[in-house]
Amino acid sequence: MLPSYVEDAWWIPEEPVRTTEVLDAVTGEPVATVSTDGIDLGRAVAHARAVGQKSLGELTIHERALKLKQLALHLQEHKKELYDLSFRTGSTQRDHYIDIDGGIGTLFTFSSKGRRELPNAQTIVDGNIEPLSADGSFLGEHIYTRLPGVAVQINAFNFPVWGMLEKFAPSFIAGVPSIVKPATPTGYVTEACVRLMVDSGILPPGSIQLISGSARDLLDHLDYRDHVAFTGSAGTARTLREHTGVLENGVRFTAETDSLNAAILAPDAGPGTPEFDAYITSVVLEITAKAGQKCTAVRRVIVPQEHLEAVVGALAERVGQGACLGDPREKSTTVGALASAEQLGEVAGAVERLIAAGGAVRVGGPEGQRPATGSFYPVTVLSFEDPRTPEVHSVEAFGPVTSVIGYGTIEEAIELAALGSGSLVATVCTHDPGTAAAFASGIGAHHGRVLFLDRDDAKTSTGHGSPMPHLVHGGPGRAGGGEELGGVRAVKHYMQRTAIQGSPDLLTGITGIWHQGATARIATRATVDSGETEHPFRKSLETLRIGDQFRSDLRTVSLQDITDFAQETGDTFYAHTDEEAATANPFFPRRVAHGYLLVSWAAGLFVDPAPGPVLANYGLENLRFITPVTYDDAIRVTLTAKQITPRVTDDYGEVRWDAVLHNQDDELVAQYDVLTLVAKTWPLPAAESD
Repeated sequence: MLPSYVEDAWWIPEEPVRTTEVLDAVTGEPVATVSTDGIDLGRAVAHARAVGQKSLGELTIHERALKLKQLALHLQEHKKELYDLSFRTGSTQRDHYIDIDGGIGTLFTFSSKGRRELPNAQTIVDGNIEPLSADGSFLGEHIYTRLPGVAVQINAFNFPVWGMLEKFAPSFIAGVPSIVKPATPTGYVTEACVRLMVDSGILPPGSIQLISGSARDLLDHLDYRDHVAFTGSAGTARTLREHTGVLENGVRFTAETDSLNAAILAPDAGPGTPEFDAYITSVVLEITAKAGQKCTAVRRVIVPQEHLEAVVGALAERVGQGACLGDPREKSTTVGALASAEQLGEVAGAVERLIAAGGAVRVGGPEGQRPATGSFYPVTVLSFEDPRTPEVHSVEAFGPVTSVIGYGTIEEAIELAALGSGSLVATVCTHDPGTAAAFASGIGAHHGRVLFLDRDDAKTSTGHGSPMPHLVHGGPGRAGGGEELGGVRAVKHYMQRTAIQGSPDLLTGITGIWHQGATARIATRATVDSGETEHPFRKSLETLRIGDQFRSDLRTVSLQDITDFAQETGDTFYAHTDEEAATANPFFPRRVAHGYLLVSWAAGLFVDPAPGPVLANYGLENLRFITPVTYDDAIRVTLTAKQITPRVTDDYGEVRWDAVLHNQDDELVAQYDVLTLVAKTWPLPAAESD
């Protein structure tokens, strides 16, 4: 009996009445029995909201992201256990790399991006400040805060590990506990993965729960605080969308569903070109990997009419050479079984509908060779004389099956791609930038992702069917209208964006980022030299605080300074070297100082020369020059600790400084952010200082 994991304990029904037997997809032998009779899902939701929310809320975004890395390393050590189980789903070793290693890689990616691109805090700022008053005392901006409920993640059978981890990773970084509901036919692999995660001791209490079997009344216990992410059929997605919790109680719902993805061969990519070879390789890979059981697999092969037979012939040759159906444990096997006998029946039925609609079997088909036992279906290629046959664009055979259709013009190819009514992904194979641009504008709105494949990226491309954690995964229309992954975009799906308004001090307190006009603790060169105040650059992260500020004295610019800088750098732009031309320019009063001269001087005005906790300057951001500075003008700089981000794995952190240059008339000259690495303590420990 496959257990569930609820309220931080493994649970098995005592006397189940309704049970489902799960069979080995290759041998037909029993693997597990599944039932959720007697499970209290209301208590599971309450546990996530209480215990999970509390434990995750005690960690910052960076601390949660680091746990994902630790979890990935733990799963990496134990992935062979998952491989051995996954063979029983019909997956080959190559398929394991996609599902199991792909899931682990997704954890690594989200861990890295969470620590590099998000603050070490609980709140994420979205966009710039909006001044709402003339004197700067009233401001507005947007922030993201984590949802106060639970992330329910309903996954499909085809990716029992990746499908779970690609949803779990961003919700965990956001700080929202997960309830995972895998598909029954392969849920035993998900259960093994969750068991490894729990046994690692890495996860905080309540951060993950697992339902092995029917979710029953789970959605009845959810409301606007919660998020449901679904992967599966469009029909099930419609049922869930119509649930009272979604329609009336505000449950956030996203779906990734059916998709008749296309691979388009452009007119310039005919036989004999590197693009043609790359195209054939890509299509065959997509209909054989995971036995074609991928929501991103190529279902429609759209090619120039004059190349249709060449494409069919090349596909037949490649399938004949490399598509070997059989026991996935055998090294010679390249195409495994479908996940279940039920799935086999659905694929066979879909192929029969396509044939009845006019599809000609060119490879495989119902009479194709396959093992006598197990849920195997032959790799199948169909072709259609009428490229607008409705079934081509509406019937998805979720297995190793694809349909080839021809087009006359690029405009027609775009129209055919759009007949899929919204897809997760399309591939366009072309080496012509103009053709690529035409397809991008033509099919972009119908797809969540478009891969442009040519001779230059064929070897490095991650492929048509591989959603990357860095990029969004989802698509419009039939594909569900959802958007998963996408790096930090995915994290924000589990957060609420809120507009906040208030004074600079209050917004500084809320966001942990200093705002212009907020309280500052001021040091000047005079007070620093006298020992009255400490220069902010002398403070480690132990003592540095948001709002610590240094204000420099004025420094006058001479004409000789401008001339020398021009000669030394080679920047002899006329605004700095030609008095007459500069004066004629409507932006300049006469010859002016280089902006980079002023930025360099600013550094000289605020730095503290002795070795100290500021270890390195690693960049400037958002640099803007506002008011020109001519000779005999003077500048001063105000430097304020704007944001402090300690690193959870290092003895230093990032400090973002607000830098503002004014002239002698207090006019704004330039503004930018200075980025530095600052030690957590100073002096450094002896080993590091050595």
